[in-house]
Amino acid sequence: MCYNFTPMTVAQALEQFYTKNELPKNGGINENTFQLKFRFFSLTLPNSQLRKDLIHIHDIQHILYNCDTSWKGESFISGWEVATGLWKQIPVGLMSLWAMGFGLLNYPKEIFNGYKAGLQCHGIVDLQLTKDELLQLSIKELEEKIYKEKPIKMNTFQWVIFSLWVLISELIFFFPLVLLVILYLIF
Repeated sequence: MCYNFTPMTVAQALEQFYTKNELPKNGGINENTFQLKFRFFSLTLPNSQLRKDLIHIHDIQHILYNCDTSWKGESFISGWEVATGLWKQIPVGLMSLWAMGFGLLNYPKEIFNGYKAGLQCHGIVDLQLTKDELLQLSIKELEEKIYKEKPIKMNTFQWVIFSLWVLISELIFFFPLVLLVILYLIF
């Protein structure tokens, strides 16, 4: 017997992702703030227009790699985003680098695995698709669009590049702490 399953669209997968992870509808794009959750506390941060414009892309990456929204999943995705060049989308790219810095302290293997996976792909943001065009694709169609014909291997040059990203991400992660120490010493 042949079952004719309709492939899931990106829009349908996003709906399921938001429900499964108890996230606001549309990833919270209508909210003025968003929560950054840690083990013992949460930070409420402003939900910038750029974040609102790109959060669906970040969430689609979670879907493509079956990553939850724990820091382990976020670590993988931040490594992937850095490798695919999302860091160019400032200030959201700074969040990716900050998350990579945080993730390196907790889930370095996930950062590295995400980075290696990202070398195999074009960034979703680089596809230059409108949000509607992206949401109408099936997951399979999207996968076909992002995977590179000639994937990049982790050779010596890529290890050097990865090491530079590690350094940059740690500098970004620790910058607020260093700033507080300097201000404390001055005043």
